[in-house]
Amino acid sequence: ATTVIEVGVNVPNASVMVIENAERFGLAQLHQLRGRVGRGSEQSYCILMHKDKPSEEAIQRLQALASTNDGFEIAEMDLKMRGPGDLAGTQQSGSMELKFSDLVEDSHLMHQARVHAEQILAADPHGTGELSGKLVNAYARFYGQGKNWSKIS
Repeated sequence: ATTVIEVGVNVPNASVMVIENAERFGLAQLHQLRGRVGRGSEQSYCILMHKDKPSEEAIQRLQALASTNDGFEIAEMDLKMRGPGDLAGTQQSGSMELKFSDLVEDSHLMHQARVHAEQILAADPHGTGELSGKLVNAYARFYGQGKNWSKIS
């Protein structure tokens, strides 16, 4: 379920938020909640309260949130903690069955591959060269398999 205050609330003068049972929330949800305070010019605080003995996973989430305000860093930490889930299905966490890589461990390699592919295609956008032609064909083979992302529930 979505926490109601998480979406669409903008109170610039709000400077304190207390989240009770913070161990029960996901990292992204905690980040969204924390973003509801501190929109004005005053110093703001987000106080995370948890039960006496939260799980190790809950402690990791709370420490991750306390360590940064950067949403990209938080998303990366969340990916490392929970796993990517299933991009073409309904599983929102856990391992993903990729044939040759691991999204967390190999993210730097995937970034480099994307940069190189973009450079190759920028130099030859029509795919007439040998290297760019291979990229265009690989893209067509992958996306030509009928993946319709709008039909995923």
